[in-house]
Amino acid sequence: MADSSEVTRILVTGGSGLVGKAIQTAVADGASQPGEQWIFVSSKDADLTDTAQTRALFEKHRPTHVIHLAAMVGGLFRNIKYNLDFWRKNIQINDNVLHSAYEMGARKVISCLSTCIFPDKTTYPIDETMIHNGPPHESNFGYSYAKRMIDVQNRAYFQQCGCTFTAVIPTNVFGPHDNFNIEDGHVLPGLIHKVYLAKRNGSALTVWGTGKPRRQFIYSLDLARLFLWVLREYNEVDPIILSVGEEDEVSIKEAAVAIAEAMDFQGEVTFDTTKSDGQFKKTASNKKLRTYLPDFQFTPFKQGKVEANNILASAPSDKNLWHFQNLGCKHSFLCHQAPHPARCSG
Repeated sequence: MADSSEVTRILVTGGSGLVGKAIQTAVADGASQPGEQWIFVSSKDADLTDTAQTRALFEKHRPTHVIHLAAMVGGLFRNIKYNLDFWRKNIQINDNVLHSAYEMGARKVISCLSTCIFPDKTTYPIDETMIHNGPPHESNFGYSYAKRMIDVQNRAYFQQCGCTFTAVIPTNVFGPHDNFNIEDGHVLPGLIHKVYLAKRNGSALTVWGTGKPRRQFIYSLDLARLFLWVLREYNEVDPIILSVGEEDEVSIKEAAVAIAEAMDFQGEVTFDTTKSDGQFKKTASNKKLRTYLPDFQFTPFKQGKVEANNILASAPSDKNLWHFQNLGCKHSFLCHQAPHPARCSG
């Protein structure tokens, strides 16, 4: 990545989030290389929607490389309600970060996109060449278009300035340090929280939507390892999908049942079909990734009729994470990731 005598300063925006924490864990566990200086920042360090604050942050650290994770994010129903906010804030963040990186002479920027950027009406599996083939799903078009525009910016910075600004497109990410708020979080942590509440209250587990939509889930520590590879080895401006294979796609119903079994929930599972399903599926091809890393091993999301201690069994627990009390499961990843009830606003 750089001469061994040169210090490589890697600034990670959104460093306190799900993926940022996973990268911190990977670095702390020995993934850092000699000469690398890692700087993880969050909203406490600067408001990245503010141009002056963003520039000051970059002037302070003068990164040679940037992993750009910061974004205004939320679950499906928050996206539906606040499309304008998601568009405006993310456009501001992305433009400030990319232009500050350019002004400070950063050699490489890796931004994090989402499979929601792909067209709603498309053929499957989707791949990196299909991003701009049509409008995204209408439910979260504000966030989707803002993320999609990063690809446009990257190509423009390369064409006009010669910058190596690129992006990765992960599928649904799960792991430690996720947001377990039912209204604002993503599907897996939201389901974990709902199962906890249903078990505590002796009520049914109500899953929003039909349960039929299908998703590919990638474990956050796997994604962190792939980010490090992209940082050091991937030199294309064109984005790359980071995902498990198409064969590992699961339905929301299958995910809910797997979580319920992992947490020993014995109650009824119902589906509130008055709630939107969002996009039915976003099946992504990891063919491009496999041409680079044919032997990369993903942590499996074991679904369906699996004993609790086998579901996500390879994921490490974290003593510093809030956990559910009195669930009885001591082996599953799931029972180590839930919020302490006093800290959860869902």
